[in-house]
Amino acid sequence: MRTIAVLGATGSIGASTLDVVTRHPDRFRVTALAAHRSVDALAALCVRFRPELAVIADPACEADLRARLGAASVRSRVTSGPAALIEAAAGAHCNTVVAAIVGAAGLESTLAAARAGKRLLLANKEAIVMAGPLLLAALKDGGGELLPLDSEHNAVFQCLPGGRPDLAAAGVRRILLTASGGPFRGKTRADLARITPDQACAHPNWRMGRKISVDSATLMNKGLEVIEAHYLFGAPAARIEVVVHPQSVVHSLVEYVDGSVLAQLGNPDMRTAIAYALAWPERVEAGVATLDLLKIAHIDFEAPDRKTFRCLDLAYQALAAGGTATTVLNAANEEAVAAFLGGRLPFLAIPDIIERCVETVDVAPTVDLEVVLDADLTARRHAQRIIASLTG
Repeated sequence: MRTIAVLGATGSIGASTLDVVTRHPDRFRVTALAAHRSVDALAALCVRFRPELAVIADPACEADLRARLGAASVRSRVTSGPAALIEAAAGAHCNTVVAAIVGAAGLESTLAAARAGKRLLLANKEAIVMAGPLLLAALKDGGGELLPLDSEHNAVFQCLPGGRPDLAAAGVRRILLTASGGPFRGKTRADLARITPDQACAHPNWRMGRKISVDSATLMNKGLEVIEAHYLFGAPAARIEVVVHPQSVVHSLVEYVDGSVLAQLGNPDMRTAIAYALAWPERVEAGVATLDLLKIAHIDFEAPDRKTFRCLDLAYQALAAGGTATTVLNAANEEAVAAFLGGRLPFLAIPDIIERCVETVDVAPTVDLEVVLDADLTARRHAQRIIASLTG
C-alpha cells in the first residue's frame, strides 16, 4: 500500500494525483494533505480523504481550517507553517510524497522527503533547479527514489533502460525535450508588446496554474526543464535539446548511438505521468482517454524561436555558469512573472529582468541550503529593485 502525502493538494497536480488515487483504493491511501492558503478547498479534500495530517502553510489560516474540520467531524491533525510542511514530507505517516508546491516555497519540504527516504514524485521543478546537487545528495543519503512528474522528464524516464542509467553506458546520444510552443508560438516580439496575463495563461493544450502557464509562454518552463534533465539524468547540457511540438502528444524522446529514437506518446493529461510514478514499476489505469492517432493525423516538430523567446537561452547560460546561477535564474523569473501577473510589468520585460539578475548577482558553489537560500533572497531583492525602477 502506497501511503501518500500530497504537498500542493489544491493545485492542478494535486487534483490529478487525487483523481488517480481514487481509482485504486486497494493500492493508494492519502495520509497527508497540504496547501498554501486555500482553506475551503483543503477542508473539502480532508472531508473526502480523511488524512492523518492536514497542513496549511499560512499560520493565519490554521484556526479556520481546524474549525471547519471540527464542524465536519474530521479528526485530521491540523498544523501550519514551514516546519509542518517538512513534517508532512518526512513523517512516518507516508512512504510516498507528491512534491507539487509551486516555486521556491517547495524546496525545504522536497529536501526533507528525500532525506527521509521517501518515494519522491517531483512536480516542483524549481527545487531541483535551485538546489540540484543538494537534492541528489539528500536522495543518496536517504536511500529513497525520485520519479519525475513533469510529463517531459517522466517520458524520458520511460524511454531509458532502468529509468536513470549511466547515459554513456546505455548508449544515449541525446535527450530531446518537447515544447508545445505555448500560446504565442509563431509570434514576433512586436506581436507580444501588449500581451495580457490572461492571454499568456491561455495554454492551447494543457490546463496548468498561472505561474507555470506564463513560464510556458516565455519558454522559461522549458529552460527550467533543461536544468532539471541535467540533474535527473546526469546529462551534459550539450546532449539536452528542445524541439517545439505543437500537438503535445510526443512528450519527449531519447536518441541512441545506433540511430534509434524512442518516444513516449500520450494525450496531454498529467494523470498518465502521475499514475506511472505512483505505481512504478507497474502500470495502472489513469482515467486518460486512448490516444487516437488517426484523429491527430500528423505530428510536427520545429526549432524554438530563441530570439523572440530568450528565456530558453538564459537557462542554458545559467546551467553553464554552475553553482547558484540557476538559483538566481529561478528567483528572478518568479519575481518577474509575479510582477507581470500583477499588471506591473510587460510580458517582454520578463527575460530582461532575469538577464540583469543573472549578470549581476554573485554566483557561489552550491555547498549547502544556507548558500542556496541566501542566493535566492539576494536575487529576489535585486529583481524587485529592477522592477520598481521600471514601474516607477
